[in-house]
Amino acid sequence: MLYQLHEMQRSFLTPLMQWADASSKLFSNPVSPFAHTPFSQRIAAGYELMYRLGKDYEKPAFGIKTVRLGVNGTDADVGIMERTVVEKPFCNLIHFKKDLSDKDFAALKQPSVLVVAPLSGHHATLLRDTVRALLVEHDVYITDWIDARMVPLSEGPFHLDDYIYYVQDFIRHLGPDVHVISVCQPTVPVLAAISLMATNQDPKLPKTMTMMGGPIDPRKSPTAVNDLAVEKPFSWFENTVIYSVPGNYPGFGRKVYPGFLQHAGFIAMNPGRHAQSHREFYQHLVRGDDDSAEAHRQFYDEYNAVLDMPAEYYLETIKTVFQEHRLPKGTWEVGGQLVRPQDIKTVALFTVEGELDDISGLGQTRAAHDLCSGIPKDMHQEFVAPKCGHYGIFSGRRWREIICPKITEFIRAHA
Repeated sequence: MLYQLHEMQRSFLTPLMQWADASSKLFSNPVSPFAHTPFSQRIAAGYELMYRLGKDYEKPAFGIKTVRLGVNGTDADVGIMERTVVEKPFCNLIHFKKDLSDKDFAALKQPSVLVVAPLSGHHATLLRDTVRALLVEHDVYITDWIDARMVPLSEGPFHLDDYIYYVQDFIRHLGPDVHVISVCQPTVPVLAAISLMATNQDPKLPKTMTMMGGPIDPRKSPTAVNDLAVEKPFSWFENTVIYSVPGNYPGFGRKVYPGFLQHAGFIAMNPGRHAQSHREFYQHLVRGDDDSAEAHRQFYDEYNAVLDMPAEYYLETIKTVFQEHRLPKGTWEVGGQLVRPQDIKTVALFTVEGELDDISGLGQTRAAHDLCSGIPKDMHQEFVAPKCGHYGIFSGRRWREIICPKITEFIRAHA
């Protein structure tokens, strides 16, 4: 019933939020006489804040139109075209194709990179800054996971094993020269996917795997996220956070972990920080600080846009990764086959962690090096980004100026 109640609330709030949006513009648009009345900026700011706190946030676009490259000896803005190259029921593989002739593109000698985005509540567009920075030196592909409420029940369930099989299919599609980058949640299934490929001597193993801020071994420096997973019994997750998709969506009847619950969890982790951010947004509007206000809008347009996860995938992730720690313990089986990271011998490994990461604690990602004991020592690399939180390792100034160049150098060294 909770999902249905949420939809009822959303339907009730929609006209109210439309009214708040219209009222904000009425008191801020210079052609409106109301914009020139006393306290008009404060009134407009209050209405816009109300609108943004109550509106429904849809999936944003990547919106990457160009990238600046050195082509034929000169710097130029090259167009970027989004192309879906593989379609699956729960995920599409997106290619950010550069608008260049085959000859000019080949001359760039850019390695292919598969960015595996998290399926943990947010859309793949959360990695927009990741993709934009990588595009300068790489040919970039990304997994675009589909909101489970939009997938008809006839497509069947989606398990954690299916996630692994999807990743393997994408790697094989891009060929043996691809470099895989996984951000947060997918570090675990990506390591499993490549481990199984290595065990089976798959000829299309990737060249490198870069793992960023993921729970390879959640027992190390546990965070509030890890604590919740072990404090609650598995039955609590089954009975408390799993709901059926209502009838107004294509996935009617599908069992999911709703995105609005995940979003509530995100907010609950740092309620004071978000409250302060909204207060500052109101103040920016009152002062006419348009740049700061727009930065707030862009961040929360992304942060508040969430998706539903298939229930079976979510529950299996809780049990396998966070409660039973099967990967670091060496007890994880996928399709009846044991996951053996030690079988990886030819794929270089780079781990990236944030010093202040409050989602995946320090050391959780680095644990991959101990598990991948078959990789030669000169093919291991690790980096801890100083003064960097979880989102800072894949977005923002430190990502663009410090972390991305290190990944580019690592990929080039092992290409």
